[in-house]
Amino acid sequence: MRVELTRFKVNKDKSARVDEWLKMLNENMGDVVQTLEREQMKLEVIFREVMGDAEYLYWFSVQGEAGEDVNTSTFEVDRKHIAFHDECIDHGYGAHDAQPQVVMVPHKVAAAMDWDNPSADVVPFERRELIHYRPE
Repeated sequence: MRVELTRFKVNKDKSARVDEWLKMLNENMGDVVQTLEREQMKLEVIFREVMGDAEYLYWFSVQGEAGEDVNTSTFEVDRKHIAFHDECIDHGYGAHDAQPQVVMVPHKVAAAMDWDNPSADVVPFERRELIHYRPE
């Protein structure tokens, strides 16, 4: 299982387009949710932050290791996602991944996600890489 938090910078003057895109996602949640299974996405949350004149989007996700890439999807909502990303994300800024240090998941939730022991894969702080839980 991968636990990720990634920050992307929004291109200047694209805030209205971000509004439209987030509205489209919220209004088409049935279409959005159907794409998650093929990606083995257990949970995906998009956050938005504005600091000064800079705007950022953050993706938080819990995803299985064998999930399919969004670029191979046949779903229209995924094609819209890729087009949005190409148009609105500052590729020069890059993707900035936060490094998880502790993963806390109640046993019932972990079992529902087929992830029986997320704390078994907590790594020492100095290792600074993504946590991946692999059941034995």
